Amino acid sequence: MNSFNRFRCSAAVPSPAGLGPVLALSLSVPLLCTSHPAAAQDKQLEDVVVSASRSEQRRFDAPASIDAVQVDTHHAASPLVNLSELLQAVPGIQVRERQNFAQDLQVSVRGFGTRSTFGVRGVRILIDGIPATMPDGQGQAATASLNSAQRIEVLRGPVAQLYGNAAGGVVQVFTKEPPLKPAPPFASAAVGAGSYGQRQADVSVGGGSETVGGLLDVAHYSTDGYRDHSAAERTQVNAKVVARPSSDTTVTGIFNRFDQPTAQDPLGLTHAQFEQNPRQVTPGAITFNTRKRIEQNQAGVLLDQRLSANDTLHARAYGGSRQIMQTLSFSGSAANSAGGVVDLDNSFKGAGLSWTHKMKVNALPFNWTLGVEGDQLDQTRRGYVNNNGSAGALRRDEIDSADNLDVFGQADWTFAPQWTATAGARASRVRFAVDDHYVTAASPNDSGSVEYRNTSPVVGLVWHATDDINVYGNIGRGFETPTLTEMAYRPGATGPNLALKPSRSVQGEVGVKLHSGRHSVDVALFDAHSNDEIVPLTNDNGRSIFQNVDKVERRGVEVSWKAAWDKLATQLGYTLLDARFKQAFTNGQGTAVSAGNRLPGAPMHSLFAQLEYRPRDAVTTAVEMRAESHAYVDDLNSDAAPGYAVFNLRAGYDFRAGGMKMALYGRLDNLFDRNYAGSIIVNDSNRRFFEPAAGRRLFVGLRTMF
Repeated sequence: MNSFNRFRCSAAVPSPAGLGPVLALSLSVPLLCTSHPAAAQDKQLEDVVVSASRSEQRRFDAPASIDAVQVDTHHAASPLVNLSELLQAVPGIQVRERQNFAQDLQVSVRGFGTRSTFGVRGVRILIDGIPATMPDGQGQAATASLNSAQRIEVLRGPVAQLYGNAAGGVVQVFTKEPPLKPAPPFASAAVGAGSYGQRQADVSVGGGSETVGGLLDVAHYSTDGYRDHSAAERTQVNAKVVARPSSDTTVTGIFNRFDQPTAQDPLGLTHAQFEQNPRQVTPGAITFNTRKRIEQNQAGVLLDQRLSANDTLHARAYGGSRQIMQTLSFSGSAANSAGGVVDLDNSFKGAGLSWTHKMKVNALPFNWTLGVEGDQLDQTRRGYVNNNGSAGALRRDEIDSADNLDVFGQADWTFAPQWTATAGARASRVRFAVDDHYVTAASPNDSGSVEYRNTSPVVGLVWHATDDINVYGNIGRGFETPTLTEMAYRPGATGPNLALKPSRSVQGEVGVKLHSGRHSVDVALFDAHSNDEIVPLTNDNGRSIFQNVDKVERRGVEVSWKAAWDKLATQLGYTLLDARFKQAFTNGQGTAVSAGNRLPGAPMHSLFAQLEYRPRDAVTTAVEMRAESHAYVDDLNSDAAPGYAVFNLRAGYDFRAGGMKMALYGRLDNLFDRNYAGSIIVNDSNRRFFEPAAGRRLFVGLRTMF
């Protein structure tokens, strides 16, 4: 799937018969642009269209479970630090805000990705068309600059396989477009502060001529942390330049910087510690001064070129670097240890090209797309003895690499006025290699390589039953390789675990979309079966060892509902997820995991509900509710994080001061100060599974626009 297309929203909606084919899903993910209730002139949820490959298409007509959140950075009653603030209402996706900036968010889609103890697996992340997921499948959610975001799109299910190495879904973040004349230039600033020493500042400027425009956003955030030893600080820069030398050509240049010099890691808690005092820290975190430092720089260029009325070319090229220094909660002084201090120096790059052609067959639209993508990651990995928080003797020194070369194609055919079919495939080759530079009598040469190949076909069908009802279905085969981090350790020996296999899945879904009057309802049923599923064998003080198991099943239902009236708006997102091991296996302690056990970290029920009330145009108030059933903490299902329901309040007030537009907002999260687990460290061998969510907390901010 071509992941570098850009989208635009329009209020002009053609009739279903004139919509043409379903969005070329091998090029991009459709989005749902959610209108603000105050903008609904006719008291209805505003219909919107989606443009991809310069062909307008409603999200309503796409054969997949797709949602998006429009981000109004001036009015958002939230500090815009984590994706968890914005994606709670989207069914099928979990974004756990773990109060631990050293480990990033936990993101999972339909139960894919719950095994992750840090970073993101099983879900592909892209920012302005540039992958935030590396060729090995590991991604980072924190690098997205939400203060300059325009929308966030979420694709779940089989169609995500057209993106390549991502089993569960795709999350795309798109930042604002720079203003071109006649749009005026702008400048904005924001400040905010909240409980537990939260402080935030942001500055954004943008402007341009008729053909060239630029945007620059700089944001800084720091916190003392809800828990002891959980302070963090980060600065993000997002710059974007767009040039349109002609009506047929658009060139976009992007630069991002993410600097997190401090992020303390309080580690997880046992169940007894979690109930006794959720703000406490594991003693080992203090002894070894567990923490992480990250610095990432990335630049990219995207080209959209219309060759003719029927042909469009899309291209991307990008490169960057990412340095990580992490201190774990053990010494690593033993001869066969890889060290308690991890030093990673990453460089990455990639390029892609796709061609889309439009034509007609029997006077009905037929579109096809062909493309190729290649990405490369080189990682220098060093491990040192942890001398109570300081790097000591060298214990590991190697150069790891991962690269992929993918070819994809898709055809979309409206073969009857009410029917559209989509068929696509992606052929992937992913190669890992390890060049071991630390060779001693106790640590033999662990160099080696492994290559994976896979073809992921996907087919879909949409029945446009009426103007207000669409029924769709799709099925596909998935592919997910182990990441370099998951391959980093092997049981009972030094060196990487090159014996790990990629997980392969077969997924299907059917759904109904109903848009009528003030209401919008989406329902999807999904089913996925995996073999060679990558699961933790053991997790000891941040060192995770993985293995493959067969017959893992994920099935469930997603429901979303939106409605808007004059002064009221409601929103609901519900997910039923039944994720189980269907075949018994043995874990790292030699204990049998029974068939029928639930996947850890995957609650069966998740619910978000919101009621927003606008007493007048300048004032917004809302109450939010988020609830989850209990979630098991390990493959044995020996313990569980209790279910919970939390309530949040938020309010916003717009006013003018001179020539400036001002927006004052505040939110009170966890209104009743509920103690619950924000995330779970699955299969932790020390039984420190629980990372507590923050208690009652207040955040107040002020934004201004010139």
